[in-house]
Amino acid sequence: MKTTLITNVKIVNEGKIHKKCSVLIKGDTIEKIFRNEVPQNIIDKCEVLDGDNRYLIPGVIDDQVHLREPGLTHKEDIYHGSRAAVAGGVTSFMEMPNTIPQATDLKTLEEKYDIAANSSLANYSFYLGATNTNIEEVEKVDKKNICGVKLFMGSSTGNMLVDNEEALNLLFAKSPVIITSHCEDEQIIRENIAKAKEQYGENVPISEHPKIRSAEACYQSTVKTIELAKKHNARLHVLHLSTQKEMSLFQSGDLKNKNITSEVCVHHLWFDDSDYEKYGTKIKWNPAIKAASDKAALWEALNNDRIDVVATDHAPHTAEEKDNNYFKAPSGGPLLQHSLVAMLDMARKGNTTIEKVVEKMCHAPADLFEVEKRGYIRKGYKADIVLVDQVPWEATSENTVYKCGWSPFEGTRFAFKVTHTFVNGELVYKADKEGMHFYEENRGQRLTFDRE
Repeated sequence: MKTTLITNVKIVNEGKIHKKCSVLIKGDTIEKIFRNEVPQNIIDKCEVLDGDNRYLIPGVIDDQVHLREPGLTHKEDIYHGSRAAVAGGVTSFMEMPNTIPQATDLKTLEEKYDIAANSSLANYSFYLGATNTNIEEVEKVDKKNICGVKLFMGSSTGNMLVDNEEALNLLFAKSPVIITSHCEDEQIIRENIAKAKEQYGENVPISEHPKIRSAEACYQSTVKTIELAKKHNARLHVLHLSTQKEMSLFQSGDLKNKNITSEVCVHHLWFDDSDYEKYGTKIKWNPAIKAASDKAALWEALNNDRIDVVATDHAPHTAEEKDNNYFKAPSGGPLLQHSLVAMLDMARKGNTTIEKVVEKMCHAPADLFEVEKRGYIRKGYKADIVLVDQVPWEATSENTVYKCGWSPFEGTRFAFKVTHTFVNGELVYKADKEGMHFYEENRGQRLTFDRE
């Protein structure tokens, strides 16, 4: 069995940074963590990688990505999405059901698992999508092998809006797994679109996006979804929060004690509405990027633990698709490759700490979804680990590996760089002076969940 020893690293784990450490990997598992000198007899038996005083963190677990396969693979696919993931230090992802066909039945869902088993460099899980009519499929979900059920309270790519009251109540009453929800009120949005068209016709500027998909639309939908969860004592995770107003709906504290949890995405922490002039439809997301005051409130909630998880909502479209007017340009953008370094950069600037970044991107998703033996650097856990160097670099079209070929971060200089990514004990990605290297002999594993 292969053994690898990573020496001379600063481990960021469980709220602390431990210097001058080493990690022994045996097979796909963390065998031992050394916080002092490693005995020579162990060194002699291992393949040794000098960490060169870099940070060593657990692999990021991204609970919200769209990899577009099957049916929309001109935008992205599982293979290319997983390459971007490991290049960004993301070792596990949970993927959304709005593909073609939509993953709203277990047979279609398992077909996506089969694709990933043959093509994904990262570990994977897939959500079953909720509809107005598929409660029988939801009830059959194996809670140990499927991450959750996705509910669209507002329409998005591939309209999967669930708006039937009886269907909503059945879902919250009967789902055997966590429900993750996109919360935007469709009626409010339609009314706002009508107002915008009255003023601008079909030439609505992108700057109107946060007014059309407004804070009130987000708030009212989130209120309704939380009320349903409380009514049925259901486990609810609200995705991609974007407003100051919504923060009052969530509680601080340890997520292990919460029945209702929350998430923020990197783009809502990085951009605000002043950036529409520069980036245009490249930063058109649903929910919309909103005011600087909303961004500040999201940071405060992240740091005081009202917000539990940081994810990406990685949702690529081609540059040609995005380069359209407001109504024709689709919402979403690629983020997997740059999410970790963006968050570390914001930590360096004082928005949060490196320890908090690891908590929200690695530990918290593992705890929230009860992922089995991942998300921490612990003996006996899967060796999903990432080396990060504090060295400046610039994101360019040449070093961006998304299938769609572009990134909203092009031209951004980051202070941290992912240099090595291990998935299940195997090196799958390395960056050095010669460039970016992918090692594709192995495939990621299907995530399993430690649920009763």
